[in-house]
Amino acid sequence: MIATSVMFPGVTAEKTVKPQVPGVYQFELGNFTITALSDGTVPLDLHPILTNTNQAEIDRLLDHSFLKNPVEASINVFLIDTGDKQVLVDTGSGQLFGELGGKLPRSLQAAGYTANEIDIVLITHIHTDHSGGLVVGGQPVFPAATVYVGKPDIDFWLNPANAKRSPDYQRYFTEAVKTVKPYLDRGKLKSFSGETVIIPGITARPTPGHTPGHSFFLVESQGESIEFWGDIVHVASVQFPQPEITIDFDVDPNAAAAQRAKQFADAETSRRLVAAAHVSFPGIGHIRANNQGYDWVPVDYRWRE
Repeated sequence: MIATSVMFPGVTAEKTVKPQVPGVYQFELGNFTITALSDGTVPLDLHPILTNTNQAEIDRLLDHSFLKNPVEASINVFLIDTGDKQVLVDTGSGQLFGELGGKLPRSLQAAGYTANEIDIVLITHIHTDHSGGLVVGGQPVFPAATVYVGKPDIDFWLNPANAKRSPDYQRYFTEAVKTVKPYLDRGKLKSFSGETVIIPGITARPTPGHTPGHSFFLVESQGESIEFWGDIVHVASVQFPQPEITIDFDVDPNAAAAQRAKQFADAETSRRLVAAAHVSFPGIGHIRANNQGYDWVPVDYRWRE
């Protein structure tokens, strides 16, 4: 909390600048309740990490969206309340980004839930800002939950031989052992291969490229649907207009770009609601094609009983 003096003629007062409130946005999807939860935001210097582009093009696209480098990237987590089960999609960064991120516990509490209530955790892929919140201080944050991850990601990130062959990604292998393996050791980690029904109304859809086991989760209830996208897009202002632009975090950049192009086209055709991990909170909207690429169309904000 920061106190500052505000001067008016003949008056001296202390103005208190309060911290940001937890990020929570809730809506109904058929019989389910969906809650977007903010794990915070992190600054991203795009110049060294975006690939298949150049600095001038990055700055041009940012300027078109009234932005400048570096940009602030949201870390969005989502809760699906089916009535019977509390299902979390991703877990944010936990303690792995230091003072950045790690705000999921506050947002979860503000939404009226506790970590002990979570029955299932769906991990779109094993990367710091998606699986990092599984563990704090070496202990599982969600002790009652079963964690689901695409088998190719488990096989890749928990294999020490792969770590030796991929020195550029060393931190991700180390973090996978810290965050995912504790659930494996307790018999609380389950993998899936191919399109898999996790529970009625929730289906895993493998979308490899960004990581080998990257997956979407399709949620359907009473004729309504939403698809949780993980890291199909990192920088909305850059990758929606130019889906071919990739990022250093992609394990297979060519496959990631091809997957993004396919999923953008599918979402535009189906008009399906999507939830994106790094689009500005709450990260929920639709994809619309334009003459050159795509536009992100956020949902209408609503706050009523």
